[in-house]
Amino acid sequence: MVKFKSAVVALLAASAIASASDSGVYSFRAQRSLDNGKFAKGYNQLERALLASRKESDLLSESRVLIAMAQIRTMSLDLDFADSLLSVVHEDVLDQSTQVQYTKVKIALLNTRGNYKDAAAICNRVGETDLKKADETAQAAFYGECAVAYAAVGSDRAEEALKMAGKRSDKKGGFYAYTAARMADLSGKGNADSLYRVAEEKSIKANKPYNTATILYYRSLLKSTPKKEAAELKARCKNAFELMGLPNNSKRCAE
Repeated sequence: MVKFKSAVVALLAASAIASASDSGVYSFRAQRSLDNGKFAKGYNQLERALLASRKESDLLSESRVLIAMAQIRTMSLDLDFADSLLSVVHEDVLDQSTQVQYTKVKIALLNTRGNYKDAAAICNRVGETDLKKADETAQAAFYGECAVAYAAVGSDRAEEALKMAGKRSDKKGGFYAYTAARMADLSGKGNADSLYRVAEEKSIKANKPYNTATILYYRSLLKSTPKKEAAELKARCKNAFELMGLPNNSKRCAE
């Protein structure tokens, strides 16, 4: 999951982009594509960044790119592929922020699969001292995923995780509202739709199509959503993901 402009770009925003190397250039281009909802183009640029990082023998850059690719595969519901990418990350070379991002993607993958108990267990193993060494964007993403996992398993750590995520993120893009909505949804609370609507409005204003379409999908599943409205939400969701080149997401919306 990061100021909710994209759950992907935090991985590439630090030294990989600052570098004038080929891998850094391709990573920068990938970030711009992903920001604009061009997932296929962004992923292709990451593949080129991966090849460049290997040519440069830069294991840290290679690992950052692999984590970013795994995150995109998680977002596009290619979950087995995402898992395989994470399995070849060189954990021993990761700096603190990248380690937090790596852990966050593992948690996001488990959350997407509905394995909230395992996700929460990973969250519990990460120490606050280690998190403080990471940049705030990485911390926000981590706490956001953990808040969702904790809410799903009924942990009393959920609200504190949400609070920590909020302190480290920009609420303008809807990340905080979305996280709160997912927590309310998974906890069976009645204010989930109102929170989703707030997140949807913020996401539209920030021009984040992936985030908006995801929110539409979850709103369509709420028991409180009338059938006619749910069908309309699913149609909008399906069309948006289809235009983004994300067939798995589009198919899920059509179910």
